[in-house]
Amino acid sequence: MALWLVRAGRYGEHEERFFDDNRIFLTWGALTETNLSVASDYNAIKALMLEHYPSEPARRVINWSGQVWAFALGMKPGDWVIVPKKHSGTIAIGEIQGGYEFDPNADEMYRHYRKVSWFSTDVPRSAFDQDLLYSFGAFLTVCEIKRNDAEKRVRAMGKKGWAVVPVTPPGTVATSQDDGLTTDDAEVDLEQVGRDAIAKVINQKFKGHGMARLVEAILKAQGFTTYLSPEGPDKGVDILAAGGAFGFDRPRICVQVKSGDAPSDRPEFTQLVGAMQGVSADQGLFVSWSGFKATVLKELPTQFFKVRIWSRDDLIEQLLDNYDKIDQDIRAELPLKRIWTVANPEE
Repeated sequence: MALWLVRAGRYGEHEERFFDDNRIFLTWGALTETNLSVASDYNAIKALMLEHYPSEPARRVINWSGQVWAFALGMKPGDWVIVPKKHSGTIAIGEIQGGYEFDPNADEMYRHYRKVSWFSTDVPRSAFDQDLLYSFGAFLTVCEIKRNDAEKRVRAMGKKGWAVVPVTPPGTVATSQDDGLTTDDAEVDLEQVGRDAIAKVINQKFKGHGMARLVEAILKAQGFTTYLSPEGPDKGVDILAAGGAFGFDRPRICVQVKSGDAPSDRPEFTQLVGAMQGVSADQGLFVSWSGFKATVLKELPTQFFKVRIWSRDDLIEQLLDNYDKIDQDIRAELPLKRIWTVANPEE
């Protein structure tokens, strides 16, 4: 059995179809008219890619061919698949139920697919060890995850409700004689790796009420005057924020912060909406360190002019954007430095 990484678009634009249809799709634009079943091995896939991309550099075609091979021929029923979710900040995990299929009558981007049974679509990133998150950050649309016995560890996590399983000692990585790409072959998203490292420190130092304190510091750095509720039951109001030196200007924002290990669900979202009315807030901000369930994301269109959400990555992005203006006490607890690296390589 194997463990595969499949991305639902660069910006998560295909996530809804992945989970509504219980499928993973190979959303490769130039291949929309080509049934990959005609290819029986990697060399045949490579020949198809050369036909569709005659002017591309050979190294790029080889890279793409490995990814297409993995989807069309490498995956087997019973293998598991990982899909990092952009919108909710969580990880989806499922089991591949069948072979590669091609539907010429489907929408162009959804013609190549495999059926999947999803075990969970909302596993928090914090459930995974740093080395697994490193593998999930590979700059590939489709690849096998093999480093550090990843497949056995993720299956073991599934048996324990996605609890972290200790890292397997070195020297136990499985080998393969296939032609598909693995995360060992791929460039890694160093920005995401850095954010995962920052997240680990935040999780250690700002758990519970400390997370609300960190969010308040970010809002202050953005120019808001704030009120932080004392630790304990808050009835959906962790922070109040408003413009002006005294906090009398608009917008008036009611903030709810969840630092737990489970993704936030719709009842918590509706609690915030109710709390906004109770404190006469114009807008609301819902911060959930472990991300959001699909039930929350489906509420966003109806509350677009009222509520915004921050997942773990959103919070870290706001932290980095405002770090130089954040209170010195917070910076002392969370010391960071800026680095430069080469921009993301092309897939």
